[in-house]
Formats: sequence, C-alpha cells, structure tokens
Amino acid sequence: MTADSTPALVQNADADTDKPAPAGPSAGRDPRARNTKAYLQYVAAKIAGAAVSLFAVLVTSFFLFRLIPSDPVKQMTGGRPVSAEQLQSLKRQFGLDQPMWQQFTSYVGDALTGDFGLSFQFHTPVIDKITEALPATLLLTGTSYVLYTALGIWLGTRTAWRNGSRSDRFNTAFALTLYSVPAFWLGLLLIIVFAVGVGPIPGLFPTGNLDSGTGETGFAYVLDVAHHLVLPVITLVSVGYAQTLLVMRSSLLDEMGSDYLTTARAKGLRDDVVRRKHAVPNAMLPTFTLMFVNLGHVVAGQILVETVFSWPGLGGLFYEALSVPDLPLVQGLFFVFATAVILANTLADVLYPLLDPRVGR
Repeated sequence: MTADSTPALVQNADADTDKPAPAGPSAGRDPRARNTKAYLQYVAAKIAGAAVSLFAVLVTSFFLFRLIPSDPVKQMTGGRPVSAEQLQSLKRQFGLDQPMWQQFTSYVGDALTGDFGLSFQFHTPVIDKITEALPATLLLTGTSYVLYTALGIWLGTRTAWRNGSRSDRFNTAFALTLYSVPAFWLGLLLIIVFAVGVGPIPGLFPTGNLDSGTGETGFAYVLDVAHHLVLPVITLVSVGYAQTLLVMRSSLLDEMGSDYLTTARAKGLRDDVVRRKHAVPNAMLPTFTLMFVNLGHVVAGQILVETVFSWPGLGGLFYEALSVPDLPLVQGLFFVFATAVILANTLADVLYPLLDPRVGR
C-alpha cells in the first residue's frame, strides 16, 4: 500500500471545502434572516386576512339586520298615531328614505372613520353609547376571563397529570356538565337561589345592575359593585373554566407519552419539575389559542348573561337595540364585537410562531 492512502471520500470532502461558496441570491444569507423574512410575510398575510374579514363584517352587519321584519320608524313612535308626513320626516332624518345602495355606501364610508350614525332610540351618536357601556362589560367579562383562565389551566393540569384518579374523574365530569349548561340558564338559576332565595337560603345578592344607586363613594362603592358582580361572575367563570380545563387536560394527556418526558425523568428530574418545565409549556399551545379567542369575547361580552342580570354593558345594550330594532346601534355593536374577535385571533396567529417555530416558517 502506498503512503498516500487517504480514502477517496475524505479527499473529495477536502476538495469540496476548498471550493468557493456558490454565488447567487442565497449566497452568505443568514438563516435567521430567512426566518425573519418568512415570519414577516406570515404576519403580513394574517393582517391582510383580518382586513378582508373586517370588510366582510361591515357588509354583513349592514344587510343582516335589515332582514328583521320590523319598521324601526314605527317602533320609535311607540305605537302613537302619527301622520304619514311625520313618518316621512323621521325616515328622512335618519336616511331611511334613500335607496339601499346609497345607504350602504354612506354606512361603509362613515364606519371606516368611526362614525356609526345616530341611534334611533337614544338620539345620540352610536359611538358615544358604545363608549358609555364598554367599561361595565370590561369589568364583568375581564374579571371573569382572568379567573376562569387561571382556574381552568390549573385544574386541567392537575387532572391530566393524575389521569384516572378519583379527582380526575370528578373534575372532568363536573366540567363537562357545566360546559353543556347554557350560561343564561345557569344565571337564572343563581338568581332564583341566591338573589330571590329558596327555602332556608335567603336572598344574599342583588338581582342585577352595576350598583345599588345609593350614591356610595370610595371603598363603599367598590364593595357595592363587587357585591353586584358576584353572581354574573360566577356564571361566566363556571362555563368558561370548564372549556379551558377540558382543552388543557386533553393537550397535556397528548404530551404525557412523549419521549422527551421519559428522558427528563431518566435524568433524575422530579415529577413536578418535569410537569412544570417540560410538559405544561408544550401543552399550553392549544390553550394559548383558546385564551386569545376568549379574549375577543371580553369586549363582545355575553349578551344573554348581561341581559339576565340587567348589566349595563354592551351585551345588554345590544339586546335592547335589537328589540326596536335600532339599526345604527345594532350595526355598530355588531361591528365592534366582530372586530374584537378578529383582532384577538389575528394577535394569536402573529404570536403563535414565537411559541412554536414550526408555524409561519
């Protein structure tokens, strides 16, 4: 055998390393730059899709509520006898005498600038009524959102990690029961038992409204509002936590058989460390999406729950406007509700690749 007995494969590899880098648009490009570009393209596509969805909502909100078989002008008169001239004057005042296409173009143009018109019912700008009712909705649904999200994730993690135990069976069955119960029915039941009182149970909580209207100030007012919040918050938390628990439990059960958890245990990590630092972060991805979907409903509120508890928020305002129908107010509220959900979903889509690199690359 000669002295130069270097294998041919090694010689070829050495020759390849001596070759100059290939020229072209991809020469010397940092992989992180390619990932950033792909992510920005992904974000741009999601934002464009959200813009298309918002325009579709504008079109839907205009035509959908005009299918209601009712005359809003006659509803505004409260059934009082009025002349044809007066009816025509009201139609002219609110633009209802214009052709449908002209009403639509005016509505879209005004809505894009934040002007949803004048409420038939209250004779005030729609945006003012929305701004007035928004804090009450954010207080109720925001408080409920924080509570049922934290409770659902915590209980979902515990039940999945103790799969098959007595507590797992009880919590899962209880969550399934609450998840199948209509929220407004549960609210009515709580009012009957804890507001009106049944048998030995006295009426402990008010039946509705944001406060007692007694002019309380300071800490006394805070306690009064908290007292009124108890039943509607319990209603929303009972239904919301059940959904979060079931999703979190299912996601964690899928992760528990993964090889990386076996490896983590083989390294001597404690069971609670394996759960907190390895299993739960990966199982949180579907729950993360659900959290943002529910975040959109924080603004939209719960129409029937707010109506049941006479809560002065956007949900109760929507129900009141729909009964007239107050077309500008209904359209404005519908657009706000849909926009909140679309923006929350878009935000979830934008942030999701930061948690799971497989998405958007």
